[in-house]
Amino acid sequence: MCGRFANDSETNELIEEFVASGGDLRDWVPRFSIAPTELVPIVRERANAQGELARTLELAEWDFHPPFLTAKSRPQFNARIETIASNGLWKSAFAGNRCIVPMRGYYEWTGEKGDKQAHFLHGERPILAAAGLATARRVEGDWAVSCVIVTREARDASGEVHDRMPAFLTRDVYEEWLNPARLDTEAERQRMLDLLEAVSGEVAATLSGYEVDRRVNNSRTVDPLDPALIEPLAG
Repeated sequence: MCGRFANDSETNELIEEFVASGGDLRDWVPRFSIAPTELVPIVRERANAQGELARTLELAEWDFHPPFLTAKSRPQFNARIETIASNGLWKSAFAGNRCIVPMRGYYEWTGEKGDKQAHFLHGERPILAAAGLATARRVEGDWAVSCVIVTREARDASGEVHDRMPAFLTRDVYEEWLNPARLDTEAERQRMLDLLEAVSGEVAATLSGYEVDRRVNNSRTVDPLDPALIEPLAG
């Protein structure tokens, strides 16, 4: 998966889809081009002060930055499903701080450097639920939440464009994926990996894609609020 996606859902639509409390998303505006290091809505489930589980919708930086990572040379925005249970950067979040990154669809490119054609990959429903991992660190006294999207080997329409794709969840596993109870044993972690592999394969089979305007190629100059970015090319 390349580093760009679209989420054109309003806050209330996301709350309804994921049965979450709103948090403070007053600044969220639907965007048709989201790049690494930008703030994105995520869904998490954590225990509140009374010990009750609470599912929230909040903003997180799309650039995984756990407290122990003191220096980075590049953004960390994708995590391979093959290594999330073993790699030291991801394994703690996989064990107990999983999240969902909602999106309308994501972009991939074909062609040679300097002549790239953008494609938009999407599902049957207007909101896809990408499996993600979250973390938080203290920045000037406040908690800064960040996230990464889990990727898998691409299938079907995605595989025709790129060899990797986000690992998407089906609605029936939202609760299990978001459960913050730690996966302390190898068997528990393997079971979650197997579940993610299975359901993400189901969703992959439903995806389709089409070519879109090459204006989306440059994340620094494109207007992220332009809905025409996800419209198929005419003719």
